[in-house]
Amino acid sequence: MLANYFTVKQEGSDQIIIQKSRFIGYVKRVETEEEAQNFIRQIKKKHHDATHNCSAYIIGENDEIQKANDDGEPTGTAGVPMLEVLKKQNLKDTAVVVTRYFGGIKLGAGGLIRAYGSTTSRALQTTGIVKRQLMQGFSIIVDYPLLGKLENVIRNSEHILETINYLEKVEFVVYVKTGSELAFNDWIIDLTSDQADITKKNTAYVEIDVFSTSEE
Repeated sequence: MLANYFTVKQEGSDQIIIQKSRFIGYVKRVETEEEAQNFIRQIKKKHHDATHNCSAYIIGENDEIQKANDDGEPTGTAGVPMLEVLKKQNLKDTAVVVTRYFGGIKLGAGGLIRAYGSTTSRALQTTGIVKRQLMQGFSIIVDYPLLGKLENVIRNSEHILETINYLEKVEFVVYVKTGSELAFNDWIIDLTSDQADITKKNTAYVEIDVFSTSEE
């Protein structure tokens, strides 16, 4: 499993008007090629009267599946530029469809490449990008006098506080970057003067909103 990777939020769309042509970008997170194809068919059905419904997707830990379709636009002017945007953004498990309603003015090859690339970028920005970080879950159980101190310190750390359960004692469910488990365990022991019951839970991907895939 990858330690972390970038992908899109579940689904979104946006549109641009260029030289009277309307370009509508649709984005969806997909984990299989079948999901990607179903998404493309769904958009094509929705916009069956459109001039073109071009598509691209990239799937797999190592980007094993990469497909682009120009749907009648001149070869290399739609699907490939869309795929290149996904690759440039370092996205995985992402499908995009750009629907075009022709406005009567031809854009030329360069204009089409820019239009499909720009629409893809706009739709990605509107949908939102997340960093999926593989993290180790921990259950930390303490007495109530430690509640305020521990909550404040954890919330101001790099760790992810998922929930606090108020039971007979207080349980914090916290996710920690894989590889940092021992340091985290020692940190909690030190913070609580060894008064915490610390238990490992499941490993899971935690999603963190990002503004740019250049973030590490």
